[in-house]
Amino acid sequence: MSVKDVKKVVLAYSGGLDTSVILKWLQTTYHCEVVTFTADLGQGGEVEPARKKAEMLGVKEIFVEDVRETFVKDFVFPMFRANTLYEGQYLLGTSIARPLISQRQIEIAEQVGADAVAHGATGKGNDQVRFELSYYALKPDIKIIAPWREWELTSRTKLLQFAEENQIPIAKDKHGEAPFSIDANLLHSSAEGKVLEDPSKEAEEMVYWRTLRPEDAPDKPTYITVDFEHGDPVAIDGVKLSPAQLLTKLNELGKANGIGRLDLVENRFVGMKSRGVYETPGGTILLMAHRSMESITLDREAMHLKDSLMPHYAEIIYNGFWFSPERRMLQAAIDASQNSVSGRVRLKLYKGSVTCVGRESPNSLYSQKVVTFEEDNGAYDQFDAQGFIKLNALRLRLGAMAGRRGGAL
Repeated sequence: MSVKDVKKVVLAYSGGLDTSVILKWLQTTYHCEVVTFTADLGQGGEVEPARKKAEMLGVKEIFVEDVRETFVKDFVFPMFRANTLYEGQYLLGTSIARPLISQRQIEIAEQVGADAVAHGATGKGNDQVRFELSYYALKPDIKIIAPWREWELTSRTKLLQFAEENQIPIAKDKHGEAPFSIDANLLHSSAEGKVLEDPSKEAEEMVYWRTLRPEDAPDKPTYITVDFEHGDPVAIDGVKLSPAQLLTKLNELGKANGIGRLDLVENRFVGMKSRGVYETPGGTILLMAHRSMESITLDREAMHLKDSLMPHYAEIIYNGFWFSPERRMLQAAIDASQNSVSGRVRLKLYKGSVTCVGRESPNSLYSQKVVTFEEDNGAYDQFDAQGFIKLNALRLRLGAMAGRRGGAL
């Protein structure tokens, strides 16, 4: 793409070193007008300083938006309806934030008449794929600038030198080598790189900031209730909360009880394995609560089918296909399964663990009358099990009679 092709670009801007360098680089390389978009996703700390830094760098159109409620309601909660885990463990905290940022960038680009968008993701990671697949899905003719795939600033030293040459303010702790990189939002925080690159070494305690050490959590368990309506949590301990408020409260409870730590080596979409240390305190609690609510409200076969779809649904989100037709198709099926998922679960939080200790629902499929070991007054005829077993054993018996014993196929 020629630098002459770009007149105005919307940059996903955090206000940190990398995106501040990118902002100036866009101005000097593409000689274009830069519009910044800073999303408050609940990452912690103030986002307003990003506005001041953008103003100092000559940006005229600056968007700083609190999108926490949208993030949780329209992205996090739909994902949790599926009990989504990538590779059996990862709650996709980074992955689920990228489509929202991309969507707002495209909306702002159309609003201000920009012909391009830009992001600060590197050429080795998943985020470049997530951003750009979303951009193209929402605006097929959009121009995309990915500085890490174009510029010569291939080291931290070169970034710092460029910043100093262009009078870009640098936080004092940025002059040294950062021990690891952090991404955070209301759902989670992730740490990668540097001291974490050797997967054989335990992460130091300084990596964790959203959770207490489980060993330091209270010796007395914390009990809470979570209420659900059609698959989404709506209240904690009977108090109605907005989506962002509810996740914030769960984060506080999870942090205090040392819940939500994960040290994971995962398979990136681009082909390499990477080690990440994640903290998802509220999400870990929410996953247990939601599965527990489903356990008494979902039909067995519906639940098993839904569980079989989940790994593919997780890959779709992890790989950046949130706006794809296949994600929408799966979402429709998942959402349809949640019509009866309403009620209350009671959870026990204790030293890094979350356990369901009670669940109730007006839509419960659990029948104490049927499952009791006491007299059931004819609710279940145990003799019926004989025919059930014989029918299911028929193919095994036929195979045995044909001589196919000992595991032969």
